[in-house]
Amino acid sequence: MRDAQVLPDGSRIRWAEVAGREPVRVYVHGLGAAAAPYFLEVASRPELAGHRSLFVDLLGFGTSDRPTAFGYTIEEHADALATALRAADVRAAQVVAHSMGGTVAVHLAERHPELVAELVLVDANLDPADPAPRPGSSGIAAYTEADFVRHGWEETLTRVGPHWAATMRLAGREALHRSAVHLARADVRERLRRLPIPRAYLHPEADGEPGGAAELAASGVRLVAVPDAGHNIMIDNVDGFAREVSGLLAGR
Repeated sequence: MRDAQVLPDGSRIRWAEVAGREPVRVYVHGLGAAAAPYFLEVASRPELAGHRSLFVDLLGFGTSDRPTAFGYTIEEHADALATALRAADVRAAQVVAHSMGGTVAVHLAERHPELVAELVLVDANLDPADPAPRPGSSGIAAYTEADFVRHGWEETLTRVGPHWAATMRLAGREALHRSAVHLARADVRERLRRLPIPRAYLHPEADGEPGGAAELAASGVRLVAVPDAGHNIMIDNVDGFAREVSGLLAGR
């Protein structure tokens, strides 16, 4: 376990790290998740193993600190992550990021371009979503912060199921709600299209292509459909995920 102070109040981001060769790979989790439980198995596969790999928990989640004075905007998440990566002496990383982590990673690449050389998004949020009473970020964002802290957190844990709840229960309640609110407002599609680095977007085959697929492809984003998987592609289809990401990062 490694860590770095990322805020003046002493708050720290923590990550699990595996030694290996360059280029370094940075794995970033989604809302209410943690990096190692979601990525460690697939990153250990022969197709992906051997690189220096950081499994980073965003501020407010997993093993990282959960400051209540932090805003948890997507931009703030990206800047805090950048501070941690610089402390870890990371440059020109291959970033593999799931769901909300993908939204953060797009901002990271835009705001701190020296840190990101390649970007693989895994069913990431690209467009704003209206808050609505259902599982996921939009369901969390449908609460006021006070109501979520008071009772929405427990209600959400019962709705999301045991796998997601296992890591969501580690998140700060304010962190989870504020992150969900800002994620529901985030519009990163054009930012992704403008990035001047290799980019790929993995999505479940059963969901069909993401909206605006033709425009994304025309801007150089490689769209990859992965069969036999839902939103958590790296968990649902370990073989398929490892094969596709290995090929993308090898330039195939």
